[in-house]
Amino acid sequence: MHKSMMDIHTVTVLGANGSMGRNIAAIFASFGNAKVYLVSRNIEKSIEAKNKAYLSVRAESIKEKMIPSDYTHLEECVKISDVIFEACAEEWNVKADIHRKIADAIGDNGEGKVFCSGTSGLSITKLAELYPSNYRHQFMGIHMFNPPYQMTLCEMIPTIYTENDRSVFESMKKYANKILYRTVVETLDSPAFLGNRIGFYFINNALQMAERFKYSGGIDYIDSILGPFTGRSMPPLITSNFVGLDVHKAIIENLYNNINDYAHDDFALPQFMNVLIDEGKVGKKAGVGLYKTILHENGMKIHQVYDIAHGHYREQIQYAFPFAKDMISFLKVGDYAKAIYVLIENQSIEARLCCEFLLKYIIYSLAKAKELGCDPSAADDVMAAGFHWCPPLALLDAIGSVTDFEKLCEERLEEKIVFAMKNLSLLKEAPKSHYDYRRFMIAK
Repeated sequence: MHKSMMDIHTVTVLGANGSMGRNIAAIFASFGNAKVYLVSRNIEKSIEAKNKAYLSVRAESIKEKMIPSDYTHLEECVKISDVIFEACAEEWNVKADIHRKIADAIGDNGEGKVFCSGTSGLSITKLAELYPSNYRHQFMGIHMFNPPYQMTLCEMIPTIYTENDRSVFESMKKYANKILYRTVVETLDSPAFLGNRIGFYFINNALQMAERFKYSGGIDYIDSILGPFTGRSMPPLITSNFVGLDVHKAIIENLYNNINDYAHDDFALPQFMNVLIDEGKVGKKAGVGLYKTILHENGMKIHQVYDIAHGHYREQIQYAFPFAKDMISFLKVGDYAKAIYVLIENQSIEARLCCEFLLKYIIYSLAKAKELGCDPSAADDVMAAGFHWCPPLALLDAIGSVTDFEKLCEERLEEKIVFAMKNLSLLKEAPKSHYDYRRFMIAK
């Protein structure tokens, strides 16, 4: 055991029936070799969660370590646990109610325990204040990304109470890194933290562009412009569909209501998203959202996409943009410089849109890392390990290898973005990336 690291034997995960809850439980059971209590509204949901977690991990050893339970056994579970991890719905009232119950169940037996929330952006400090004052320094945000076996990012968020005693927090950081094999990034308690602040800026802006270009194709049109050849394993709107449109809305509304930076308007949710959410079409988990797949009796799959302009689903279109075809052909032979040169020089609407997205992504990433007190390299870590997107510094290295990046931004971006770039000295302070952009730019 590493010096000053938590010795964790037992964990309770509340909200274990959810996708993140059960996957986080599996992380503690497998990498941490811990006994994990899966707590859901009823025992049947917890049993189902255990089976799903096992199927995703396929590690026989975790079966005996994961123990289904329900809220009637909350007190006995948390009293014998070293870590109590809340992974419930991303709604303040739901989480607040759970943490009050945990605080009541613990009573005077909370010394040395870790209390945490897996929230994707609610206030960690406000949640900590639901606990007795002598335990608040033991409360922290531990935000993992889905699915955590593939996405190793773990954002760890202290509170104002951590300043008085960082011992538990620092110990848990080491445990997450050395035992759970997480890519740990500490960030300030700010709406959506760092990873989702950057990622959902990009994704929501893509949704806005889908609405703006709804007569050109909309959703699949924009995803085709921002495909794997641009440095992301999954296009942005497919990502939103995977995360869940309801979760996307919760993150975006939290940001829109609580931030005031130059990108504030980029966090306004397009109206068509509300239409889909109101109809229960919230994405992959519901079987229908921005995209859906129809399986015919003969086994043939038909992939459809929501047509924003006409309000119905249609077959996806296989777009063949010349700039994208050229980029992919150069990527296939390993000529990354020529691929990037094509992106910059092609003057089609699609190429210019793609280039603008990437430039804005780089600037916003570096600006938010600075705002949240992180090293610029933290922006790389959150995007590489949390989204499998080409990290901003790596993309800056790629574009900067073929052109003057600052001049390109001046030519292509709005004045307010260029002002932020210069005023914050973002490029002067930007180090070389620890990541190789070539592994993210996929020739397809």
